[in-house]
Amino acid sequence: MQQALALAAEGAALGEVPVGAVLVQAGEIIGRGFNCPISTHDPSAHAEMVAIRAAALALSNYRLPGSTLYVTLEPCSMCAGLIVHSRVGRVVFGALEPKAGVAQSQGQFFSQGFLNHRLQIEGGVLADECGAILSEFFRARRAKPAG
Repeated sequence: MQQALALAAEGAALGEVPVGAVLVQAGEIIGRGFNCPISTHDPSAHAEMVAIRAAALALSNYRLPGSTLYVTLEPCSMCAGLIVHSRVGRVVFGALEPKAGVAQSQGQFFSQGFLNHRLQIEGGVLADECGAILSEFFRARRAKPAG
């Protein structure tokens, strides 16, 4: 999760909402990402998406069984769908996302009976640190005068 936090800070430095993600398989990082929809003009460029895409390319495989995704914020519905389709084995997230998080906050997406893949979910890992980087980012953004 420390690696994901460092990636979130990279995104914040670029003016992106600070969310970072790292995908690990067999003890090795196979994908990294941070939110970058603004800089890439890509609404799907969430940290999880970027990390999973990087891992799939690195492994030349669209399936990532046995992998663990560490992400600083509870995944949204778009990212949750990709996590299932790519067959990630476990998701570990930091802060809750009360408005759009679907692992715990707005339903339990990953436990829905219609899904064809089951995975482990663990939330609250370094939640204070993960939440703080987001809070600081938005506090600073609100403090800037409109230009």
